[in-house]
Amino acid sequence: MSSGSTTFERSAGFVAFVGAGPGDEGLLTLRGADLLSKADVVVLDREPYGTLLRHCRENVEVVDTAQEEAVSLRAVTAAKAGRDVVRLCAGDPMFFSSITDEVAACAKAEVDFEIVPGVPAATAVLTYAGIPAAVSVPEFRVVDATQVDDWSEHATGAGTLVIYNGLSQAATIGKALIAAGRPDSTQVAISGSGTTTEQYTVVTTLGRITPDLKHAGMTEPALIVVGEAVGMREHLSWFETKPLFGWRVLVPRTKEQSAGLVEQLRSYGAVPEEVPTISVEPPRTPQQMDRAIKGLVTGRYEWVAFTSANAVKAVREKFEEYGLDARAFAGLKVAAVGEATARALVSFGVKPDLMPSGEQSSEGLVAEWPPYDSMLDPINRVLLPRADIATETLVAGLTELGWECDDVTAYRTVRAAPPPAPTREAIKSGGFDAVMFTSSSTVRNLVGIAGKPHNVTVIAVIGPQTARTAEEFGLRVDVMADKPSASALASALAEYGAKQRQAAVAAGDVPRRPSQTRRGARRRAK
Repeated sequence: MSSGSTTFERSAGFVAFVGAGPGDEGLLTLRGADLLSKADVVVLDREPYGTLLRHCRENVEVVDTAQEEAVSLRAVTAAKAGRDVVRLCAGDPMFFSSITDEVAACAKAEVDFEIVPGVPAATAVLTYAGIPAAVSVPEFRVVDATQVDDWSEHATGAGTLVIYNGLSQAATIGKALIAAGRPDSTQVAISGSGTTTEQYTVVTTLGRITPDLKHAGMTEPALIVVGEAVGMREHLSWFETKPLFGWRVLVPRTKEQSAGLVEQLRSYGAVPEEVPTISVEPPRTPQQMDRAIKGLVTGRYEWVAFTSANAVKAVREKFEEYGLDARAFAGLKVAAVGEATARALVSFGVKPDLMPSGEQSSEGLVAEWPPYDSMLDPINRVLLPRADIATETLVAGLTELGWECDDVTAYRTVRAAPPPAPTREAIKSGGFDAVMFTSSSTVRNLVGIAGKPHNVTVIAVIGPQTARTAEEFGLRVDVMADKPSASALASALAEYGAKQRQAAVAAGDVPRRPSQTRRGARRRAK
């Protein structure tokens, strides 16, 4: 690197050339993430690497290389003006990269720069395809097909040969290697869109590259791997064999609710897409909540029962409005209907005194709620801050147990705006592999704003009531959680996907996603 500090604490500007890895955003290095968090300007190809902008500050300037020709000039000009620039590069900036001229431009302009290594496709894509770089023969050779005129020098040796930029001439390369002495039975793997959930790998031999690639529908970026290491894929494949690998899963919830669920689905290999069906709004008349908070502080209640994380959020916001914190719950007993609600309370600094040990629902909470005892309970009143559309199950159950309930509207749930036209079309045409319904209202609202999911789409529901609502709308329920939590629902869907995959493999078929079974869907060759 040029002279100067390696951090952004300087008076002059700075350009960092950061390797973004081959596609999986989780492969960004800690150094790369740190530089992104401090950048004033980020230069990147937004289509493959746009998700990495989540590491940046809100006001960062973004330059898309797909729309900007003078990238070097833009980076140098920004740095000269005292701004800190991160140039995200595919893979590793110094490994078959095209940014050498940009680095040279910084050096010529006497702009400080740093080059941060990234995970190269040559190793990462092989690992994600379950192919070790070297097995018994410790030889690992990487070449760029655009720079090779004579393939004979790469036909010798029994190690692993990795070829960049060779997809369009794969058949020619196979013939050239055979002509130069490699057996036509030599194993070959061609892996496209490596390390992403679009990854697809064709395993073949040098002699069969042409017919086996014919219907694969593969495009660059792709790597060709030649050698006996390819044979290990059958035992080491871990990424493409995830239970929901490549499944496009619709998550019809509010963004606040879906964050943890989305991460869980990604861990199963799915491609989650959030489509808000419910918008959470303040109550039309806030005076009721104001009185409830005052009563909570002045000792009006013995219990406060929370039936959703949104209710916790609404009360917390009211507390902050009045300058209160979790200490206002001192002396009160607090109940939570389930795990998600309990987590929201704990993050607020409140540990629930009561949670259902069985079914996480209003019915489950009532089943374990103690009856009012005038000898033990000085106050017989319970505060229920809830949604405007909440059912009366909890109120009726507590009343029967001798408690007096203040049922207060803490927030309103209203139907969200329709999703974009491409999303609506995908829902109705079978473009989604699964949809996860976490309440009856998500069923009603999704159908209302976007239409019914196609019959090839797997319908997963959180519990019996949601299942009944789905069936009322003519939907076939395929998956139901064993307990009413979003995490359990995601696990149940993953188990369903794993069984489908296992059945296909046992039958000698290539596992296919539900969306690939609809009429007109492109089928990949075995």
